[in-house]
Amino acid sequence: MAATQMDSLTQHSAAQKAQRRYLPSNAVLRSFECAARHESFTLAAEELHLTQSAVSRQVKELEDIIGTALFRRVGRRVVLTRAGRNLADDLSVDLENIRQTVLRAISAGAAGAAIRVATLPAFASRWLIPRLSEFTALHKGIEISFATRLEPFDMSRESFDLAVHFGREDWPGTDMQRLCSETMVAVASPGFKARYGLQSIADLAQVPLLHLETRPTIWEEFFAKAGVTDRRVGAGQYFDQFTLVIAGAVASLGAALLPTYLIEQERADGSLVLLDDMTITTGNNYYLVTPAKTESAHVTKFVTWMKSCVSAD
Repeated sequence: MAATQMDSLTQHSAAQKAQRRYLPSNAVLRSFECAARHESFTLAAEELHLTQSAVSRQVKELEDIIGTALFRRVGRRVVLTRAGRNLADDLSVDLENIRQTVLRAISAGAAGAAIRVATLPAFASRWLIPRLSEFTALHKGIEISFATRLEPFDMSRESFDLAVHFGREDWPGTDMQRLCSETMVAVASPGFKARYGLQSIADLAQVPLLHLETRPTIWEEFFAKAGVTDRRVGAGQYFDQFTLVIAGAVASLGAALLPTYLIEQERADGSLVLLDDMTITTGNNYYLVTPAKTESAHVTKFVTWMKSCVSAD
């Protein structure tokens, strides 16, 4: 064997040894993550079916690799140091990504096609999931899994192929495609409408109103568009989810301004009725978001299908 080949093999072997030296085993990482989550070696040992001394040894091994303390003792308990907290936060994301990778492989099965989507809960439960059987019928080899996300996140770190975002086109590090705007209508239960004798938008200013915390001025904008001025329009009950506003309206707690796409079932079965033909469109939009400069044929099919659904609606 030539001397240059021998040198190359020696260097490769040295690099592998260095990597093993600085890359802790899965058992070590699992022990640290569990101890960090509980801030207790005892509870970590119980969860992992190990002895407390075994957990302590594995944490010590990780501290030796990193070169700093990850826990400090406070009386009879342990508390994460700043370095430990930072590592625990990052490691929890990494371990979750590994878990999702395995689940995605299980979901994809032999076809090997799975899409992980981050979505808003009301959008998913009220609009997307009721239509999803249409997509699965068209693309039988593609499995879709969902997780709830309310705010933008780092898509380069989390294992999502697509996200549904409501707001502005302001998600750094991503590619965004506008899906649709949000058109809202005034609705109430038939019993609520009859109880207050609602005949016009002006009548609405005199009755209990339901509000969404993320759209706090929408009723004021609605009344302004109708030419109705009333200082009481901000009064009423506030909720942090559209699903709760819908439930409140069905239960006759008040009138509500709701996106048309969220109340298709309630309007069809008569549990909510339209109070006026006037609509209002909010300044934000729904966007389909993918990690920047990434392409996936499966995601493209899903995005195209979602856009076709919006066009049909």
